[in-house]
Amino acid sequence: MREGSGGRTTDGAIGILMLDTVFPRIPGDVGNASTYPFPVTFRIVKGATVQRVVKEADPALLAPFIEAAQELEREGVRAISTSCGFLAMFHQELVNAVKIPVLTSSLLQVPLVASLIGSNQKVGILTARAESLGPRHFRAVGIEDYPVVVQGMEGAREFTEVFIEGKTTLDVEKIKAEMVEAAVMLVQNHPEVGGIVLECTNMPPYAKAVQEAVRLPVFDITTLIKYTYSALSRQEFSGGT
Repeated sequence: MREGSGGRTTDGAIGILMLDTVFPRIPGDVGNASTYPFPVTFRIVKGATVQRVVKEADPALLAPFIEAAQELEREGVRAISTSCGFLAMFHQELVNAVKIPVLTSSLLQVPLVASLIGSNQKVGILTARAESLGPRHFRAVGIEDYPVVVQGMEGAREFTEVFIEGKTTLDVEKIKAEMVEAAVMLVQNHPEVGGIVLECTNMPPYAKAVQEAVRLPVFDITTLIKYTYSALSRQEFSGGT
């Protein structure tokens, strides 16, 4: 058995391809092992900064991400996810590069959410940077024809300074308030929203606060990873009739 993060084994774990970042990874964040009730292993892709992935969508990063994914597959992980929803742009290439499931982005859940709500409703997407999220990402994960509305966090100072600009400290309460404000704005501006997908993988720690504020189902990268793991590691049923 190979060792993954937190002393857990790589074999049978979920592998997570990490951006090269410096901000804190608190419980609930995709990059914190305590977020998951099963083994995970993290692999940092050197040079994959927020600048290059989110702002520049640098195609030169595809090769190192493929290499890291294939390395994790050889080590025995059951599936691969990533630490940034904007890696949706590489979804098809990464899926085709390995023989295990690849969950590049929480945006993969948009079709599921759309199927759970009324045909007159839309899927709301909360993203780290709305101006960077567009048709390329939507096409890559097959959601270009789904009815969505997007709300970005560009106006949220603490969120932006930490997750986009790379501040090394984090004020949980400030970011929680900013997330709730953005979600409420999204629903007020678009009352037709029937469910929310958090694009950014740093948003799950605040999902409960968002849900309590808008009273809608909230999906994120952790719901996707946990759902997939449950499909890969089925349990026996027992008990009386």
